[in-house]
Amino acid sequence: MSITADSLSNITPPGLTIDGQITTTTAVIPVINPATESVFIEVPDAGVEHLDAAVAAARRAAKHWATHDLPFRQGIVLRLVDHVRANIDELARLVTLEQGKPLAKAAGEIESGLRGLERYASWAIPVEVIRNNDDELIEVHRAPVGVVGGITAWNYPLLLALWKIGPALITGNPIILKPSPLTPVATLRLGELAQQILPPGVLQVLSGGDDLGRAMTAHPGIDKITFTGSERAGKSIMAGAGATLKRLTLELGGNDPGIVLDDVDVASIAADLYWGALSNCGQVCAGLKRLYVPQHLAPVIEEALAEVANGVKLGNGLDDGVDMGPVQNAAQFAKVRGYVDDAANRGADVYFRGEVPEGPGYFHPVTLVRGVDDSVPLVREEQFGPVLPILTYTDLDDVIARANDSELALGASVWSSDERRAIEVAERVEAGTVWVNQHPMLSSDVPFGGVKQSGLGVEQSIHGVLEYTNYRVLRVKR
Repeated sequence: MSITADSLSNITPPGLTIDGQITTTTAVIPVINPATESVFIEVPDAGVEHLDAAVAAARRAAKHWATHDLPFRQGIVLRLVDHVRANIDELARLVTLEQGKPLAKAAGEIESGLRGLERYASWAIPVEVIRNNDDELIEVHRAPVGVVGGITAWNYPLLLALWKIGPALITGNPIILKPSPLTPVATLRLGELAQQILPPGVLQVLSGGDDLGRAMTAHPGIDKITFTGSERAGKSIMAGAGATLKRLTLELGGNDPGIVLDDVDVASIAADLYWGALSNCGQVCAGLKRLYVPQHLAPVIEEALAEVANGVKLGNGLDDGVDMGPVQNAAQFAKVRGYVDDAANRGADVYFRGEVPEGPGYFHPVTLVRGVDDSVPLVREEQFGPVLPILTYTDLDDVIARANDSELALGASVWSSDERRAIEVAERVEAGTVWVNQHPMLSSDVPFGGVKQSGLGVEQSIHGVLEYTNYRVLRVKR
């Protein structure tokens, strides 16, 4: 499949992958390029019959895949990594077309996921020996959980897919992936490529809407759901999975606070603050969503952030020199614009609005807002767009309480020139991860997950890999 910016209409639509075969459907999903607001491709819209076929294939595959030893499975995963890496340019272009991010960042997203798979494929699955004496032997082993259903979000289509594929396959589980209907193309193509490496049924990809997701959640042939998305959808999945007691890993939304302490060197952190909040056009679950700064430092921090923002070029991700793409979809674009308009109507000072390219596209200007308080929806809720509210404080205990006053607690950050002091503050902040002088920074060897209503379980690290297993205790009387 050869793709150029001049011949986008020539893209061959990828198909569903079921039991090692590429399948099409009569029903289709139109996929919009957010930089043009036009449909650039249509992909299959899978129904329950396709899900049933995929589950049956996965259950057949499970009987064989789990019997291979760990080194064999890891070797196959490494072959998959090499195959995907050989096709990274094609996949990155598809990500840019459907998601909007600049081409280099799309390639970086995929490469990051592949490095994670390489790391997962280097780890042993631990066996814990509780007792080994003259009376008895007790060992805790890990067994595959079964068939995994993975549901991914639209902000990082392939990174999130790879985060789920690697741990599932390495621990002996077949996986059925359902990408967001807003960004299904690259994941479907990934599924096609994977069929050239993996046995039939081990990795299958179905594109479809919310009905397909609900069917996966309730399907008795799926043993675990791993989901990345909103807390609203996560609650629905948790309710739907209850009847079959599925295992769950839920990485949900965040309204991450950043607390700047009064000893910072503003010039040295301004760029990191900016990109911690507005990387990927602000569409990052763990991105910095509300920034708390000392009142006396507010003017200099606001000016420094505006200076960084002024140098950011917004545009079509296929064009050279673009730093930031559009908001991914029309509904999210309207939501973000609504938050800003509401804050302005409440008296907020929208003191910086960046330039947007002429013509179509869901291009929301980079927007910095001050003069707001914690009651404004822009602050209370996850905006998920290129907007950052800046709030002031005078009392450290008070700002920590304000930062913790949220039902969401995925990440947070503390910024200071004094590491010890920053850590003391970080230990009082409620979040799955608290960064110091960075935000967000994710690594495949470090667990990532939320607390409160930001999720269940973790992804990445050996802890995330083991979430795809069940305990199996061996207890021998001697």
